[in-house]
Amino acid sequence: MQKRLKIKKGDLVVVTAGENKGKQARVTAVNRDNDRVIVEGVNMVTKHRKPSAQNPQGGIEKMEAGIHISNVKVVDAKGNATRVGRRRNADGKLERYSKKSGETLK
Repeated sequence: MQKRLKIKKGDLVVVTAGENKGKQARVTAVNRDNDRVIVEGVNMVTKHRKPSAQNPQGGIEKMEAGIHISNVKVVDAKGNATRVGRRRNADGKLERYSKKSGETLK
């Protein structure tokens, strides 16, 4: 069974630790196996690529590396960094909500 994480692809998050502390950006990927997320423009690393059929030139490219999920917080509609909870709505379906404001997250 997969781990149930509180952060999803497409969430707006703020980085709470590391050299990119304070940056706000969207999550582009979530890796459940080792609790990491890839956030746009955060934790940039350089990769040295060998020439291949797809990239005959090769060279150095900058790309995002994973950041641990404990180092990001979801930003709610009011712009506050918040923890995420889960509750049942009136229809009986689970929804994510902001623990700080109590509002439902998209």
